[in-house]
Amino acid sequence: MLSLSADLSVPPMRVVAGREEIFDPCRRKWVALTPEEWTRQRLLQQFIEVLHIPAGWIAVEKEIDLNGLRKRYDVLVHDASGTPQILVECKAPEVSLNAAAMEQLLRYHIRLPVPFLLLANGNEIRCWKRSNGDLEECREWPSFGK
Repeated sequence: MLSLSADLSVPPMRVVAGREEIFDPCRRKWVALTPEEWTRQRLLQQFIEVLHIPAGWIAVEKEIDLNGLRKRYDVLVHDASGTPQILVECKAPEVSLNAAAMEQLLRYHIRLPVPFLLLANGNEIRCWKRSNGDLEECREWPSFGK
């Protein structure tokens, strides 16, 4: 299991018309602060502040076609050449990282075959690397050439 760095900055937040919002550096806009969004934003901070992945390499909540269904993945991290590397599924802290959550991530992986899969709920962060057709759990944060 992975952990977020203890040195992450506090993300910009505000309240507008009674609604809490958090600033997303990848989408470059304010979004509603939900428990799932908090998980997503903390992961984005880890990628940007600790792993030094440029925000421009990170796609957030983009739509894909999955067997005729329109779905949205949470986060897709690309490398310098634009090749997708890490597919992330975020859950609220009260949602367990169970088989259903993994199945959702694997469905998206069919459409977006990447070397790394990451599942997080704010309490737990689990990551797998695709290796020889199998998934092996990572003990460290993924890294790839910049």
